[in-house]
Amino acid sequence: MTIVQEPAREIRIGVDCGGTNTDAAVLDLTPGASQVVLAAAKTPTTPQVTHGIQKVISTVLKQCSDVSREDVRAVSIGTTHFVNALVQRAEEGLERVAVIRLCGPFSRRTPPFAGFPYELREILQGPCFFVEGGLQIDGSEISSVVPSEIEEVCEKIKADGIRAVAISAVYAPIDFTLKQEEQVEEIVQRCIPGVFTTCSKKVANISLLERENATILNTSLLPFAHVTVKGFREAATALGLTCPVFVTSNDGTLLSLEEAAPLPIRTFSSGPTNSMRGASFLAKLADPDAKKETALVVDIGGTTTEVGVLLPTGFPRQAASHHELCGVRLNFAMPHVTSIGLGGGSLVRQDPSTGKVTVGPESVGYKITNEALVFGGNTLTATDIAVAAGVAEVGDVTAVKAISQNYISAARERMKAMLEVTVDSMKTSAQDIPVYLVGGGALLAPDHLSGASKVHRFPHYECANAVGAAIAQVAGAIDTVEVIEGKPVDMVKHEIEQKAIQRAIDAGADPKTVKIIESEAIPIAYTAGRCRFFVKAAGEWSGSSTTISASTQRLSEQQVVLRPNPRRPYGKEDKEWLAKDILEYRPQVSKGVWTLSALDLDFIRIGTYILGCGGGGDPQQDYLCLREMVNEGGAKIRVIELNSLKPDQMIGWGGIMGSPEVGAERCLGEEYNEATVELYKFLNIQPPSGLLALEIGGSNGMINMISGSDAILDIPVVDGDFMGRAYPTGWQTTPNIYDDSGRGLNLLPSCISSGDGNILFMTKAKFDNSIDASLRAACCEMGTQVGHAVRPLSVDSCQKAMVRNTVSLSWRLGRAVTLANKQHNIANVGSVIIDAIGGSETGKILFAGKIVEINRRVYKGHSIGEVVIAATASDDESETETYSGVLKIPFKNENLYAVHEVDGKSEVVATVPDLITVLDAANGEALGTPDYKYGLHVVVFGVTAAPQWTETERGLKMGDLRSFGIDGIPYKPIGKYIQPKGVIEEYNEST
Repeated sequence: MTIVQEPAREIRIGVDCGGTNTDAAVLDLTPGASQVVLAAAKTPTTPQVTHGIQKVISTVLKQCSDVSREDVRAVSIGTTHFVNALVQRAEEGLERVAVIRLCGPFSRRTPPFAGFPYELREILQGPCFFVEGGLQIDGSEISSVVPSEIEEVCEKIKADGIRAVAISAVYAPIDFTLKQEEQVEEIVQRCIPGVFTTCSKKVANISLLERENATILNTSLLPFAHVTVKGFREAATALGLTCPVFVTSNDGTLLSLEEAAPLPIRTFSSGPTNSMRGASFLAKLADPDAKKETALVVDIGGTTTEVGVLLPTGFPRQAASHHELCGVRLNFAMPHVTSIGLGGGSLVRQDPSTGKVTVGPESVGYKITNEALVFGGNTLTATDIAVAAGVAEVGDVTAVKAISQNYISAARERMKAMLEVTVDSMKTSAQDIPVYLVGGGALLAPDHLSGASKVHRFPHYECANAVGAAIAQVAGAIDTVEVIEGKPVDMVKHEIEQKAIQRAIDAGADPKTVKIIESEAIPIAYTAGRCRFFVKAAGEWSGSSTTISASTQRLSEQQVVLRPNPRRPYGKEDKEWLAKDILEYRPQVSKGVWTLSALDLDFIRIGTYILGCGGGGDPQQDYLCLREMVNEGGAKIRVIELNSLKPDQMIGWGGIMGSPEVGAERCLGEEYNEATVELYKFLNIQPPSGLLALEIGGSNGMINMISGSDAILDIPVVDGDFMGRAYPTGWQTTPNIYDDSGRGLNLLPSCISSGDGNILFMTKAKFDNSIDASLRAACCEMGTQVGHAVRPLSVDSCQKAMVRNTVSLSWRLGRAVTLANKQHNIANVGSVIIDAIGGSETGKILFAGKIVEINRRVYKGHSIGEVVIAATASDDESETETYSGVLKIPFKNENLYAVHEVDGKSEVVATVPDLITVLDAANGEALGTPDYKYGLHVVVFGVTAAPQWTETERGLKMGDLRSFGIDGIPYKPIGKYIQPKGVIEEYNEST
């Protein structure tokens, strides 16, 4: 007789450590198991996190009498412990960090920590070093690593007593062969025994400053992370569990303890991710035959409700490429989640004058068990309403008997409306889709929501986060730039997908279950046949624990002692600007000279990107550079009016030419300053009396402020520019409008500099458009980003060509957006901006909705494509106009025209040269065409172009759709042009 041996049980324990509660769930993932979720429990989170983990695991195991310790194959822990250390500025949880940046001559204008608030610098900032190294976009070296240079740096770091070092290199994510960061890390670890290091390529994706910021935060947590994850292992061992222990990451995949210890930053958003992954799993349990589809997960907690999009892959949709944490801009993977002030502890109140019932955003939070009516308190909360309505059974129901049915109904209707508006804003199509309710406060939601095909509360919904931790998968990701010349993009993408799959398998994923969960190809403007690919694959953990045992042994052997890291006063403070302060603020203008403050620069940063019309590049780097120059170096940046200069005085102009994607990696160096100085030498002229922006839109709207500061050329910037917006080609400038020769006489000679030793002059052209084509080709050969200086023009010749007061306009736009945020009026940001540009005569809101489709490709160095925006419902308390149908915006680096389609009819509502700008509805700031991302909620507005583009046939031909090869769509102005009022004129003090 053959004895059939029972297969080993596949028991997994998931734990989610939140700020208030620690949840756990025991799952039986054995194929054919009759019951999958065996037990679940909640316990209060403890100051010593491992104690809470031990307690909650003990609790759930006691509920599973037939589960032995040997049956447990893995424990997976989701934790907010590391991000809380940053948020709370834990003295013993954070280290000072030294930064070594491999960049050669590039990026030095934007140093490490430039984007950090001062109160965080006081804790984290150590010495920073610019050294040889880094790559160009084609993978060639900017320069080689110099070992002796790194050894000298190490001696300085040791002398400062620092034991945490962040290493970042230009284009490190595509450095697969030279491995410069790894080379430097090896030297640092050899020279500084016991040092903690992080290579930026292991932390985040392409975009140097944001990746470096994330690397610094990660490095500051390394000793604390080591002690914590070691504690996770010890907690499991104390319970008699010998299985592997994992930590869950931001994207819903598993990290071994050895992986989590050096990369704690990958756990920062594991909570929302676990909730969404758990919801997906519970949905499949409830209906195994249900088709895979997009759904919304609504996680209702004690203070807030978080809504995320669950993709058919079972993973959350990722957030936009950039986001902030603790005031620091980052770019690592995070789920796209919208939060609203609705939770079990939300305050419910009635306006005595209008009778309107409101819910939240204020909340009693974790004090609910003392302050809610049903728990003997005196505060009416959303939980009290749920109990009074009979949908929740907690506390003393008699405490809410006196609440009238009308009041209960009004409160529940308000909660319903809040959820419906948020659900609609997160949807990616007009179709109704399923909503999965999870979290302890899920009973607050009604059984039906407008926009939802069905509202689900699956069994065990209250512990979905712990379930998500238990079923987390193993992933492999690749972020790279590849040559696509001679190959279809899909073919190259397929090859990279296969590499990502193999990477997941190598990390421990079961080959039979690995699938691609994210795959994107992003063409790179100005490059010769190059494309950026981001691909992620994931699969079930194979159960192999060979490497896990080795990692656990290494963690156990290394002894780490946490040490105090007291705050070191920086000497400067972060000014918290309130709405009242902004309203009272007066820029410093004296005797016709406007000296820019850090606040002015922030306003201008916001405004110039808005005026970029989707192009021009993000001015964030320019802003950080200028802010450092003002705050750290005391530099003065001055703005003057054109009429303050004599007619024969000269105005210099120019900017950066190249791909914004390359600029995001190489950052600001000396390329524009070099091109400017070399051009003046070539022409044998003295520096001009003023500098002017080539284009006010985007990064070039601020680059001349850097060169013109008294720390460099000491030349004031003139309040104006030569586009009034951003255009993709250099011949689309207003001085060229007034040159009938067609040979670009006002554009030559010009000079471009690579910033690392290559200088090129162009002196003559047969046609004006061949200037840009020739320089663009040279730009690609010189690293795909160059500084571009153009022959200075006389003040007299600028009188007609210059678009006036555009620095002032950008300032006013930025001020308006900032004020809207401070006054909690961002829902009406479109109207706020229209007021800032001169009112409804000159501009109007074109549309509001969410991005549902994006198509991109590169043609002759330009990013070409189309973004499609679908209308969404609006909150009944918002003043925002409601829209219908879709708005389509074709773009060529910048937005070209806007077509409104509704009920089968199409209407062109705006075209160049008028300005068409897409704003992020969440904060009112501009989105460049590279920032367009599926599902973002946006507002679109248009502004009438400056008369230089519209008063002559030549101006129209250079600026309207014909210049982009599009015929048959005539220009029709949005309104009439209104010249912006100058800041100098308004605020000038004559004495």
